Amino acid sequence: MNRTGLIVALAVAVVVGLPFGLYPDLDLRIAALLFDPAKKDFILRLSPTAGFVRGLAMWIVAAIAAPAFIALAIKLLRPRSRLLIAGRALVFLIATLALAPGLVTNVVLKDYWPRSRPIDVPQFNGDERFTAWWDPHGGCPKNCSFVGGEASGAFWTLAPAALSPPVWRPAAYGAALLFGASVSLLRMAFGAHFFTDIVFAGVFTFLIIWLTHGFIYRWRPTRFSDEAVERLIERIALPPYNAVNALFRRGKS
Repeated sequence: MNRTGLIVALAVAVVVGLPFGLYPDLDLRIAALLFDPAKKDFILRLSPTAGFVRGLAMWIVAAIAAPAFIALAIKLLRPRSRLLIAGRALVFLIATLALAPGLVTNVVLKDYWPRSRPIDVPQFNGDERFTAWWDPHGGCPKNCSFVGGEASGAFWTLAPAALSPPVWRPAAYGAALLFGASVSLLRMAFGAHFFTDIVFAGVFTFLIIWLTHGFIYRWRPTRFSDEAVERLIERIALPPYNAVNALFRRGKS
C-alpha cells in the first residue's frame, strides 16, 4: 500500500471516468457486447452455472473475512485470551469490509445514486432512463447500478492481500485484482452493471483500503499497536464478561 498504488487508482479513475463521462454511450456499447438480441437478454442472466459461480465467489469473500470476525468473537467471549490474529490486522480487515462494500457501496451509493442497471434501460428492453455514471438523476428507486456491490466485495480482497508477506504480496495483489475483475465481468454478463459501475467499485474500494491502511500502519500520528487493540477489546468486553460470571456464580450458590 504505497503511493504507486494510489497514483494508479487515481489514473484509472481519470482515464475511465473522463471519456465515459463525456461519451456515456460507451457504457451502452460495452454492455451490448454481452447482450443477445435474439434472446433479448444478457448472455448469462439465466445461466444456472453462472449463478452458482456468482454465489461461490461471495462465499470465497466470506471465507476470507471470517477469521477476523471469529477472532473478535472469541476475544469478546474470553477477554483474557489472546487474539488469534494480530490486533491491527483484525481492525484493518473488519473496518475496510464495513466501509467499502458495506457503508460506501451498499448503504450510500447503491441506494442514493439512482443509476439504472443495464437490464432496466430501454436499450436493453427496460423502461428506466439511461444515465451517465456521474449523473445522480436516474430513475432507479433502490439497490441501483452505481457502484457494483459484489464487485466491491471481490475487490475488497486487496485488503488481506496487503497483509500478506512481502515476498508473496505482488502475487496476492494480482490474484485479488483478477478475482475482482472476474466477478465484475460476471455481473456485467448478468446485465446487472455497466463497465463504469465496476471500475469505480474497484477504485473506491482501493482508496478506502489505502486510506485505512495508512491510518493503521503507515502514518505516524495515527499508528497504533497490536497490543493497544488487545487492551481496547478487553476494556470493552471485561465488564459484561465479569457481570455474567457473577450472575452465574450466584445462580450456583
